[in-house]
Amino acid sequence: MKALGNKALQAGNLTEAIERYTEAIRLDGANHVYFSNRSAAYLKKGDANNALEDAISCLGLNPQFSKGYSRKGAALHSLKRYNDAIAVYQEGLKKFPNDVALTKGLSEVNREKEGPPKNTGGGGLFSPAMMAQMALDPKMRPYLNDKDLMEKIQMIQNNPQLLTTMMNDPKVMMFLQQMMGGVLPGSNEEDKNEANTPPSSTNTSSRKEKVLEKEKAEDEVMEEDLTPKEREKKEKESKAQSAKKHGNDLYKGKKFEEALAAYDEAIALDNTNMTFLSNKAAVYFTQKKYDKCIEMCDEAVSIGKANMAPFEDRAKALTRCAKAYQKKGDLMMAIEMCKASQLECYGKDTQRLLKTLELEKRKADRAAYQDDTKAEEAKQRGNDFFRAKEWAEAVRDYEEAVKRAPKNAAIRNNLSAALCKIMDFNGARREIEVAVELDPQYVKAWARKGDIEVMLKENHKAMDSYRKGLAIDSANAACKEGLRKVNVSLGSSMSEEEQKERAAHAMADPQIQAILNDPVTRQILNDFNENPAAAQKAMADPLVASKIEKLIASGIVQTR
Repeated sequence: MKALGNKALQAGNLTEAIERYTEAIRLDGANHVYFSNRSAAYLKKGDANNALEDAISCLGLNPQFSKGYSRKGAALHSLKRYNDAIAVYQEGLKKFPNDVALTKGLSEVNREKEGPPKNTGGGGLFSPAMMAQMALDPKMRPYLNDKDLMEKIQMIQNNPQLLTTMMNDPKVMMFLQQMMGGVLPGSNEEDKNEANTPPSSTNTSSRKEKVLEKEKAEDEVMEEDLTPKEREKKEKESKAQSAKKHGNDLYKGKKFEEALAAYDEAIALDNTNMTFLSNKAAVYFTQKKYDKCIEMCDEAVSIGKANMAPFEDRAKALTRCAKAYQKKGDLMMAIEMCKASQLECYGKDTQRLLKTLELEKRKADRAAYQDDTKAEEAKQRGNDFFRAKEWAEAVRDYEEAVKRAPKNAAIRNNLSAALCKIMDFNGARREIEVAVELDPQYVKAWARKGDIEVMLKENHKAMDSYRKGLAIDSANAACKEGLRKVNVSLGSSMSEEEQKERAAHAMADPQIQAILNDPVTRQILNDFNENPAAAQKAMADPLVASKIEKLIASGIVQTR
């Protein structure tokens, strides 16, 4: 999705690019790069508000990402928030003093701040300054977040003459009505309220000032209505948030003990906010004090439930608790904490952690189950059942022995033999292949592998297995006898139907397919009919002879 978004962005398809980046974020919301790219797309489209939000999210995920500061600074610059943009660029340059993009961005915003204002399309009505002012009004934000409407506003900015034609669009009219304080030029409502005089920019400003004054007055009334106890609580909460922010800064600076003290100060001021405890847990986790981290997480969740904290905050604390248990090696508790977190608020990152923990738990359980002594006991029981021709019971005990000692080639060989007895040749081959992989010098396993391949009508493979066994022990009777039987079967006559069945079976083998697709081999096969002398000369090459022999053994090539 990110790659498709990049392609769309380069092609100038901004709406598609934003959609692609949004899908990438939906699939993995923990990747800061996706937010950075979407911020760039929004800014290029002229939607500086969403560009700013994505830049903030990007830095929240990775404060050490230099481009995040460039994105945030550019968005603030576009909104004409020069001082804020300068502060962001300067903050970024403190961390990345040689970053070209940050240096250039700071220079541009300083130049524009100090120089004369540029002539922007759309006049003063939809100028960047006006759009930035509207972004501060909560009532206007739904309109500014409407992609379709913003595309039309951008068209008007680029070509002010389009405003007349756009007046028929209901969304544009509603937007203008909100801008004008709820009255459109030429409307009946305006005739009543403004005596048929179209509202000027001054009137618009005065309306906004009145609204701000009203809101301020309402705030003052609310403040006066507070009891002394309520006002004291509010002040403490404000101080607690300041202490928390100070603690966060100390944490980022790796001053962990000072950060803990700041969080303790916040807790002393407001003991109903679980976030302060969660932040302490984060410090303890970084310090590898996992027991303290778990203690803080438990306390945070308890405080959060008692004070109706957001489910997301409680889930986050439980996930951190799970990670602490994981570090301690207590995978069972880590899994339980992840499940508890998902019950509070489902999160994809937590779900991925849960899957990882469950996989680690299964591996740990298998490792803990291994015991060479008990493996030998199970093997002996399997041998007893095998001698008594009780094949199913033998398989059961050999499988138990394999679980106890998964790297024991001899036990795998025994299990393979027992599986052959119950006609499970594919299972037998699987086990014997593991055996020869575990111990390539185990001759008995090579002999067993060859026997199974003969049963599966794969004579060409059986020849290889027997020969590998004889290369290790040239006197091995089982490998010698197996190879002899294969050679005899090649010389014996079989029905046409049997020949076709064997050839069809061999054609499904990738090794045979590779030999048949070899141009040199195909030429030699033609020479056997058209130029026998050339074919015989080619057969002097051991590699060529081996390939032809495999084709004969598989039934693909027949001799007369």
